[in-house]
Amino acid sequence: MKICWANTDNIDESDIVIVGIPDESKSHALRKGTSEAPHKIREISSIRDTYKHGDDISLGLPLDGITKKVYDYGNIERSQIEYAIDKIVSKSKIPISIGGDHSITTQIIKSVSKKYGPLSLVYFDAHPDFVSSVHGYYGSVFQDVLEYIDIKTSIMVGIRTPEREEIDNIKKYDVPVITPFDIIRNGIQKTEETILDRIGKNTYVSLDMDAIDPAYAPGVSVPVPLGLRNTEVAFLLKSIVKKGIRGLDIMETCPNYDIKDRTSHLASRIISEVISSA
Repeated sequence: MKICWANTDNIDESDIVIVGIPDESKSHALRKGTSEAPHKIREISSIRDTYKHGDDISLGLPLDGITKKVYDYGNIERSQIEYAIDKIVSKSKIPISIGGDHSITTQIIKSVSKKYGPLSLVYFDAHPDFVSSVHGYYGSVFQDVLEYIDIKTSIMVGIRTPEREEIDNIKKYDVPVITPFDIIRNGIQKTEETILDRIGKNTYVSLDMDAIDPAYAPGVSVPVPLGLRNTEVAFLLKSIVKKGIRGLDIMETCPNYDIKDRTSHLASRIISEVISSA
């Protein structure tokens, strides 16, 4: 099943490529099932984001419309990430990857950086994922990608439940952090300006769905209250994408714990808003 936003069967004519990576082998979460997300998000996109008029089917498009060509690459295994992402970025396409656990991001960023050099990383997450005492899992992503990013133009958004070790690493590397409380205090427009002023021309965005408050996104592997609003995340993503990105991923949707597929549907809508802004 393809995501409903796919509008070409030719990768060469596409601008954006959707890639599913149904793997959660590096997750330590008590909640299991993020490997089901790529299929579920595609399925819900076809159910909730399409409308039937007799025999005709149309999309519930973003107000910006969709003018870019979108190709659905299908699902790949973790061992195929380097090959697939290399292929996509070598053609100057923008990969939008759907996981899976957040450790997948490390391998994607490694491949994207081979073409573009150190990346400005915008990291949306409830957790910093900045554990340095253990490597190669979903809690060490930011540490594991340090050699592939430009730390001086990278930023974390939505953080609200760091471990002591992660706080120390944030201070050590002087990484700016925007919390949900900062957005309340400063407003969304100031937050937008802060992010856009920080990032460079080669920007990669990683969205852990638990950055969003579980009131909007209950189906995630590690939910944390007091999170970002769904509209705040979509607004900021659209602004970043309009400036230009080299890739984006959406991780940690956990359909097994969702409520009436709300989180999967939100992920589909976020993808559509990203595509409409590219």
